[in-house]
Amino acid sequence: MEEALGYSRASIARAASAGRFHRLHQGVYAVGHTNLSLHGWCMAGVLACGPGALLSHWSAAWLLGLLPTQPVPVHVTTPVQRQSRQPVRIHRSRTLAEVDGGVEDGIPVTSVARTALDLAARIRPESLNRLLQRAEELKLFDLAEFESVLARNRGHHGASRLRRAITIYAPPPFSRSGMELRFLALLFEAGIPTPITGHNVVGHELDVFWPDLRFAVELDVFETHGGHRSFEQDRLRDEDLKLAGVELTRVTGHRLDREPDRVLERVTRLLEQRGQELALLGESAGRPTGLLGPSSASPKSARAAR
Repeated sequence: MEEALGYSRASIARAASAGRFHRLHQGVYAVGHTNLSLHGWCMAGVLACGPGALLSHWSAAWLLGLLPTQPVPVHVTTPVQRQSRQPVRIHRSRTLAEVDGGVEDGIPVTSVARTALDLAARIRPESLNRLLQRAEELKLFDLAEFESVLARNRGHHGASRLRRAITIYAPPPFSRSGMELRFLALLFEAGIPTPITGHNVVGHELDVFWPDLRFAVELDVFETHGGHRSFEQDRLRDEDLKLAGVELTRVTGHRLDREPDRVLERVTRLLEQRGQELALLGESAGRPTGLLGPSSASPKSARAAR
């Protein structure tokens, strides 16, 4: 490498003695000064670890913009065993593949998916979720890439945690119409009075609505609510309904798929709470009482029916 750059070992030694080159690691020198930026120290750490080395773990997450943590000490992953080079933290991975690396700001670095895998067993679940959310915001999240990394690293310490964390990014388990049918079936099995669907209140169509309770459930599929415009419109819609006296809760397709009993339990409690609020306000006069009786809406009965 020195010869390729036009330097012999003797010329490097002379430049170092003269103060033009400053040794950072074995074979790695800064030119003219040692006041390196964080990017400079990251690059120096990767160069010190030889061919195939990639900036990784917290250092990679920082470089990719996924975590605010500063990359000190510098973490580097290599496909072969390397002797420790303090202050660089060296990790060896036998499964490190070419697709697990890329270049960011001129620095070889692990991919977003590989970085998340390496950190999954080392950071708290909520931090991992924030990392994935940030990757999505930066348009760096590729579900296929994550699934590929997991398939090649089944024994990795972070694999199970990362697999759980990315389930929310999988394609929705239900179409909108299928989700509505599934939700209505759960209500029926639990003995909860059947709501009406597609009802219009102040210009907004409600997915599921109990008129007596002025209570609605919005069945959310990410694909129909994922953009900035939809985000703003949803908030305005919720305000309109609130002003019209309608309480609303949201149920996502992933929640309905993963924890139907939990969804049913919470909707039941919200309906009962809404009934109590209306009774206290005197707004339930003339309406049927006991809309949700003690025997009509327990998650246990719903499980038994299924």
